[in-house]
Amino acid sequence: MATKTDKLLAVLKLQPVVPVLIIDDVVHAVPLAKALVAGGLKAIEITMRTSAALEAVKRVAGEVEGAVVGAGTILNAAHYEAAVAAGSQFIVSPGTTAEVLAAAAASDIPLLPGAATASEVMNLREKGYEVLKFFPAEQAGGAAYLKSLSSPLAGTLFCPTGGISLKNAMDYLSLPNVVCVGGSWVAPKDLVAAGDWAGITKLASEACALKG
Repeated sequence: MATKTDKLLAVLKLQPVVPVLIIDDVVHAVPLAKALVAGGLKAIEITMRTSAALEAVKRVAGEVEGAVVGAGTILNAAHYEAAVAAGSQFIVSPGTTAEVLAAAAASDIPLLPGAATASEVMNLREKGYEVLKFFPAEQAGGAAYLKSLSSPLAGTLFCPTGGISLKNAMDYLSLPNVVCVGGSWVAPKDLVAAGDWAGITKLASEACALKG
């Protein structure tokens, strides 16, 4: 487990913001990932919420130099295995189930499991997880809530995701128990649809400049 934690931390420490992408059309995957990498955001999460997602992971993994692609919204073992087979280098789940944890235990690819309560964090810590996704961040209590966990649950690091934007990202990044944040604002649907890759690179550069 320690090796997997180190692997995961190496990815999450690449940048302050991990783009969380919903890709509807697979033709956007490679140019979008290239635009994000050009702006300094190398670790990219592609969520398994569309029929194009797996192929998008495969293409980014195979064609985008410098990208570290992961799969998000992993809900079961079949999702986990398919995402790994497509080339995912890390896996993200919105919450945690016994099935997802079993799939993670059987794989060399690290899991960033979701948690929103102190009890969920404690349960994951018992299983050896030290780095967790805090989701949905804003709706679950925001930066103030996460700050309140830093003392009783010291030693746990979080990647908060959900409702985070350029405006409130520093509220999280300034916390001692936050390693990075996840956000979709760096790849707005209108810019993706328009193929405005330069605009996305600019947003990525702004996000990359944020420091905790």
